[in-house]
Amino acid sequence: MNAPRHTPGYIPNPAYTQEDWDEVSDNPEWTEEDFKAARPFAEVFPEFAEKLRKTRGAQKAPTKQLVSLRLDRDVLERFKASGPGWQSRMNEALRRAARNLPAA
Repeated sequence: MNAPRHTPGYIPNPAYTQEDWDEVSDNPEWTEEDFKAARPFAEVFPEFAEKLRKTRGAQKAPTKQLVSLRLDRDVLERFKASGPGWQSRMNEALRRAARNLPAA
């Protein structure tokens, strides 16, 4: 029976297998010359770097307000577990609850 082979540097890990490690282990470590020859990402890929820099920008008609709010961990985790758009779903749940509050 053959003993399992281990590539130098591989540490058994549930996140990746020996085969995963072997697939990428031929990527050599950088030398001092490699570091000296390296150029900034934005210089090598200017169009892509510009796209990454773009942000959504200011709201044309701000309708929401940024607040700091302490919530129970289980409540927050439940909303986050519902996937993308959880903030909007939380806002809608608060809106429904607010309708049932007595008028001030």
